[in-house]
Amino acid sequence: MKVEIWSDFLCPFCYIGKRRFEAALEQFAHRDKVEVVFRSFELDPNADRDLKEDVHSMLSAKYGMSREQAKAANDDLTKQAAAVGLTYHFDTMILTNSFDAHRLTHWAATHSKRSEMTERLLKAYFTDSKHIGDHETLAALAAEVGLDQAEAAAVLASSQFTNEVRSDEEEGSRLGIRGVPFFVINRKYGISGAQPSQVFMETMQKAWDEDNTLTMVDNSAGSEGADAPNCEGGACDVPSN
Repeated sequence: MKVEIWSDFLCPFCYIGKRRFEAALEQFAHRDKVEVVFRSFELDPNADRDLKEDVHSMLSAKYGMSREQAKAANDDLTKQAAAVGLTYHFDTMILTNSFDAHRLTHWAATHSKRSEMTERLLKAYFTDSKHIGDHETLAALAAEVGLDQAEAAAVLASSQFTNEVRSDEEEGSRLGIRGVPFFVINRKYGISGAQPSQVFMETMQKAWDEDNTLTMVDNSAGSEGADAPNCEGGACDVPSN
């Protein structure tokens, strides 16, 4: 089974949704047969790398609400995050552009570290108040998950893995993904948003059952051996002694 997750490191629901999915996967009986693949998605591709405003002001301007309303919304998200074991610090969060962070995860994938890099970037942004648009910060985070810091810096200084990020985004667009997190199971089922763990569990079980349940086709009239001894309905039994 393959589960693809389109997400952005700047999306608070993506981190929460990741934890809820992981909780479902931990309980899934066939979890060792599940391949999880992270895909790139940018909430705001045009965002500057260095921004002066804080997240409360940004939300206030974006959604036409007061700063107090924006802060209340973020306080609610902080509680949702805490419910799945995450700590969010909206007051000190550093707004930025996530494109280079996405490039970094594609490079990490070449060293079988994309999952670890994804987790570290989400924690860096929401919990540690790191500037994940800054190349020096990104390279240091790569080193924390066991990657070569100098090589990471060289990748970030280049345009490497730009096509890979764009390819993920284009594929998501073709699938009709307009928001994240978005989970695609076996390219058959799509789950939008940070749904409860039970939703992920039930959908994975449904996909598994469909792929691993034998469907019997009755064609006894044309089956060879149907008239032979110990045969009925085109199926032959081993005779008992």
